[in-house]
Amino acid sequence: MREKTALITGGAAGIGRKTAFLLAENGIHLAINYRESKEKAESLASELTNRFGTKNICIKGDITSLDDCRNIVQKALSTFSTIDILVHNAGPYIHERIVMTDYPFEKWNELINGNLNAVFYLSKLLIPKMREKKWGRIITIGFDRVETAPGWIYRSAFAAAKSGVVSLTKTMALEEAENGITANMVCPGDITGEWKEKEIIQAVERIDSDSPVGRPGTGEDIARVITFLVDEKSDFITGSVISITGGKDVLGKAFRDLK
Repeated sequence: MREKTALITGGAAGIGRKTAFLLAENGIHLAINYRESKEKAESLASELTNRFGTKNICIKGDITSLDDCRNIVQKALSTFSTIDILVHNAGPYIHERIVMTDYPFEKWNELINGNLNAVFYLSKLLIPKMREKKWGRIITIGFDRVETAPGWIYRSAFAAAKSGVVSLTKTMALEEAENGITANMVCPGDITGEWKEKEIIQAVERIDSDSPVGRPGTGEDIARVITFLVDEKSDFITGSVISITGGKDVLGKAFRDLK
């Protein structure tokens, strides 16, 4: 079986970091993109090499910029002959509650560029290489119920961008199926703070009364699904939107919190 290489945007911390661990554990080499977390990225790359024997590099770049996306791809392909797996993990988000008409134009463009356009930029730049190998995996990240294109008060830019990514993901799945390339979206539930980098075994010891399954979600919960989707035998799964919420109505909770 041919060795595989993955590019993970925002892979130095959070869910991206946990995904990197599971991919490396499965023998996948990594190009770890970061924007500011250079020390974390380099430390992660070194740890993965020492633990799993994979080849891992770090690439600085802001995915909201087309020029940076081009540079990320150029540097990745200067080390690896191809990128087989693309995990669009990074994406700007703001916690401040802002109604649509109060968004500064610059902030709106940053959120749209980072969450929607970056998926187009990197996918467009890397799919031709995947076509050459007749194999590829593209993973995008959404949110609870995103496939219904819901309104989300105070999150208009983020919600609009991610809703667009659903359609883009499904379109790529249709267009690239004949080339052996799958595209799927994973939608994490309410996983916050330190839990993004924790393992399931740590969560089973904690009670979360807000979660139907009774425990907090972790980065490992998300990373396990991504690792499954990029497997050789997961080729029949494409154009799917998979929620990993522990049964919690995450978007509904967001609405209730506004009252």
